[in-house]
Amino acid sequence: MNLFEAAIRALRQTLSPALRGVLWRSIGLATGLLLIGAVALHRSMVWFVDRGADWLLTLSGGGYAGPIGVAEGVVAVLAGLGLFIAFVFLVPPVTALVASLFADDVAETVERRDYPHHPPGRALPVWVAVWEAAKFFGVVLLVNLAALPTLLIAGIGVVVFFLANTYLLGREYFEMVAMRFRSPEEAQALRRAHAGRVFLAGLPIAALVSVPILSLITPIFATVYMVHVHKIISAERGET
Repeated sequence: MNLFEAAIRALRQTLSPALRGVLWRSIGLATGLLLIGAVALHRSMVWFVDRGADWLLTLSGGGYAGPIGVAEGVVAVLAGLGLFIAFVFLVPPVTALVASLFADDVAETVERRDYPHHPPGRALPVWVAVWEAAKFFGVVLLVNLAALPTLLIAGIGVVVFFLANTYLLGREYFEMVAMRFRSPEEAQALRRAHAGRVFLAGLPIAALVSVPILSLITPIFATVYMVHVHKIISAERGET
């Protein structure tokens, strides 16, 4: 099985009855978190615009109410555009966080179904799982935040944003699955030893997370996919 075949199998399994329950829970949680984030951002922007307009009115003594009102409307429109961009930006880190919460359930289902004769993976200890979830969310959030200004550069920004998520999501999902069989240090070493393969494996994940609505299935798809990728690499190394 190659990476392309693994991606097709992962997509089919993501939508299969065996994973349907966890898929709906994942979609519900991701949608809820994104809505909370969007509402918080919107209210923050409205507050900022209103306070700014009030400050200008006070500063001008109310003599420029008309122009200030027009400017407030323009800023509100720009804020709405910014909110849309911010929403797109929030999808990768939010889905990464959701994936961390459901990873063991999903991986166990796939391992039991497709690799019944292999030693089963081990769920991470609670404190390790919490730390990995926080790290996964934080790393993806910070790197996407750093890449966000490049979206203002037509063409280049989209490529930078996509490649950053390809690298990050491939790396983090692979290590998350690999840690069911290895220590965190061993998982990182394995990922570095096969960095090119893991980067390529991140391409379909980054592509999926970039598509509205379909991005909500990313946590389950990426976890299933990386179970297969980890098994492919392990088999090449003579491991199970």
